[in-house]
Amino acid sequence: MANARSGSLATVLFLFMFQAALPKGAAQNPVVSQNLVTDNVSVVEGEMAIISCRVKNNDDSVIQLLNPNRQTIYFRDMRPLKDSRFQLVNFSDNELRVSLSNVSLSDEGRYVCQLYTDPPQEAYADITVLIPPGNPIIEARDEILSEGNETEMTCTAMSSKPAATIRWMKGDKELPGKPKVELSYDKMYTVTSRLTFTVSKEDDGVPVVCIVDHPAVKDFQAQKYLEVQYKPEVKIVVEFPQGLTREGENLELTCQAKGKPQPQRVNWVKVDDDVPSHAVITGGDLYIENLNKSYNGTYRCVASNSVGESFDDYILYVYDAPTTTPIPTTATTTTTTTITTTISYPEVSQDTAPSTEPAAHDSRAGEGAPRTVDHAVIGGVVAVVVFAMLCLLIVLGRYFARHKGTYFTHEAKGADDAADADTAIINAEGGHTNSDEKKEYYI
Repeated sequence: MANARSGSLATVLFLFMFQAALPKGAAQNPVVSQNLVTDNVSVVEGEMAIISCRVKNNDDSVIQLLNPNRQTIYFRDMRPLKDSRFQLVNFSDNELRVSLSNVSLSDEGRYVCQLYTDPPQEAYADITVLIPPGNPIIEARDEILSEGNETEMTCTAMSSKPAATIRWMKGDKELPGKPKVELSYDKMYTVTSRLTFTVSKEDDGVPVVCIVDHPAVKDFQAQKYLEVQYKPEVKIVVEFPQGLTREGENLELTCQAKGKPQPQRVNWVKVDDDVPSHAVITGGDLYIENLNKSYNGTYRCVASNSVGESFDDYILYVYDAPTTTPIPTTATTTTTTTITTTISYPEVSQDTAPSTEPAAHDSRAGEGAPRTVDHAVIGGVVAVVVFAMLCLLIVLGRYFARHKGTYFTHEAKGADDAADADTAIINAEGGHTNSDEKKEYYI
């Protein structure tokens, strides 16, 4: 024990004598080393830092490591400094590597690697202690938002070193915030970012995320889901009829309304007029039976909640009841046939003109159109058939007219010169001997 203590005291005494013998200004104006190298170190508070002093082409010179106060931490492989957090990791002619565990903010500073040459050489390793911020705190000015209103949110990252950076995400879209950085008495930074934006109904249920970027932590964030109220969305659905609306038929409309909160009232009105007295309104359903043209007009469904009200329109136009068209007949004695087709379109009065408000359903168009096309096709087919029959009759008439005349048989030859009928028969060519050859056929 006595020998060990004597060796330690001798080492310390040697260090003090060596430092006293250094030229004045050597510590203040160190010579840049060509052979001695080291690296800067960044370490999170509470973790371990590694300081490495490396020598290229060493000529058996002594290496030592000094702290920011220029106290010797290690001289060769000996540790004069009584701080057990410093431990020797490796010692050789080319390297002195030392570890510092449980790093605190007080350990931050410039450490010196010193090589005993003439003159002495020094290299510097700056240790930067990183202190992560506390959990980010996100706050909203309004807990419940209304569609179209502006809101404000703040996110705070406290007590970090260096200062943190805050980013904002709404869904998959990044939004710009306004940061504010404050430095406390203990050299710690607090960052507050303020975000202002206008909400829409599409933002309901969308997360707003505050992301904190800091070299000491990763994926550090906080989020808050938006709750947005919006006025109803209204849509009129025609349950019956599926085609044109005609006199004598029934009409059934359903009003679908969705909002947040759910609509408190759903009403049916007729624009610029009263709803027919016998119309039945049940919740969002409107039922009118036995339609006639006096019911023409715009029917509106209005829904409202605490945010506002919305509506949708349906334009009713009642067509004439369907009639049966007689089948056309043709006469063979008619030399000229004229087929006249008249198509009439209903006139739209000013009372039933389309509204300038949001697009409305119109019973005058859409699903009823194919029925009129079917009648036109049937009429065209009938006209073609009648025309073909007339052409056939004309051709046959002309054919028969060309083959009409008087025909004479061979028995009549010689009758002009005979005194009586018996003589005429006798004078006929061949008489009756070749009667088989005198046969004539007529088709």
